[in-house]
Amino acid sequence: MLIKHADDKTKRLVLLEELQRSSLLDKRQRDWLKDEQHRTVQGIHGEREAAHYIDNWLKDGVNHAVLHDLRISVDGETAQIDHLVINRALRIYLFETKCFNGHLQINAQGEFTVRYGSGKAFGIASPLEQSRRHERVLARLLERLGITGRAGMKPSFQHVVLLHPKAIISRPDSKAFDTRDIVKADQIASWHERYVEERVGVGATLGMLANFHSTDTLKGWAEKLARQHRPQDQLALPEFMAPKAASAPPAAALAAREASSADYPAATDHPLKRKLVCVSCMGKISFAEGKFCWNNEGRFGGLQYCREHQTGFG
Repeated sequence: MLIKHADDKTKRLVLLEELQRSSLLDKRQRDWLKDEQHRTVQGIHGEREAAHYIDNWLKDGVNHAVLHDLRISVDGETAQIDHLVINRALRIYLFETKCFNGHLQINAQGEFTVRYGSGKAFGIASPLEQSRRHERVLARLLERLGITGRAGMKPSFQHVVLLHPKAIISRPDSKAFDTRDIVKADQIASWHERYVEERVGVGATLGMLANFHSTDTLKGWAEKLARQHRPQDQLALPEFMAPKAASAPPAAALAAREASSADYPAATDHPLKRKLVCVSCMGKISFAEGKFCWNNEGRFGGLQYCREHQTGFG
């Protein structure tokens, strides 16, 4: 059963695209925006494709609940889980999506390297270790929510890395490093069949049956988790994205406003119009700040500014 869809990240993409049109950016900021836009697009495509295969596998079943794009926070530590599947025996599958359609190489030490075409290879952090860090946050949350099996039995976790169906994977000897849980997204159903057949075993299966819960209980667990979702702020930017003009005095703020609007003869043409982003410093602003400017169109020209840069107008 499908409990949670992935969040809509359209606002993030619009922000990244429109900020790149600003004349106030330096090279580092432009490069970051371009890279962040690419990462965001690739992430969306990868997660969407993986969700398609997971949904085809499980969404109409009654023994598993599916949550896509679950972001949780416990004691100041956050986990962004691409896909979570929980079954009636409280076995939890954490799927980490990596949209590599190039050549992924894994060595005997469990180190990951990616190469696209004949380009330079570059190392990446282990997605398996990333998923295990997510498990530690999720385990604390489950305990606080009272999600346990019969007689206080704790949940069990399984980590899986899902790759692009067209990815090429070079694997080490299985005795050196086990890569059975690194699979292409279109093979997820067959992976699960092998997992149950080869690793769960008869004894564990009997134990799972003893810990089996009703479909209603499973749905209740999943809905509890869904309510703990803490969406990421789609307008958040790193500190270095704030231009130097952010600390300018009011007179300079007015000049910055005129400079930023120079290429836009009318406010209706400005790419940041009606966005919760200050036109002068490109910093995120509150809805109240934006509404104040929009309600005073004659003073602010139909654009919006943070409280600091609002003082630069009469």
